[in-house]
Amino acid sequence: MTSTKDVLDHHLKCFGEGDLTGILSDYAPGAVLFTPDGPLRGTDAIRPLFQAMFAEFGKPGAAFSMKQQAVEGDYAYILWTAETADNLYELGTDTFVVRDGKIVAQSFAGKITPKG
Repeated sequence: MTSTKDVLDHHLKCFGEGDLTGILSDYAPGAVLFTPDGPLRGTDAIRPLFQAMFAEFGKPGAAFSMKQQAVEGDYAYILWTAETADNLYELGTDTFVVRDGKIVAQSFAGKITPKG
């Protein structure tokens, strides 16, 4: 069985590589991702979020810094900062719930300041 840490490691690797198929494979079909704009239910709803993130973080000069990473049983937490051509992520935080090797729930919050 895939551990929560394995799922998180794969998720972060896929994010860093801009691997949309890989990152979506981490989610259970009925997963929910809570965002400041409301919940996204299922991989079809989650896909556009990552397409936009990959487009933004794929631009030259993007930088990502992991500040904290913790795993406790079925739960994982990350705290990070980043800067892209478009935005300054003064703080980003994600919490994951993993069951049977898949993310079943995730929350994201951040302090994001647009540039320009």
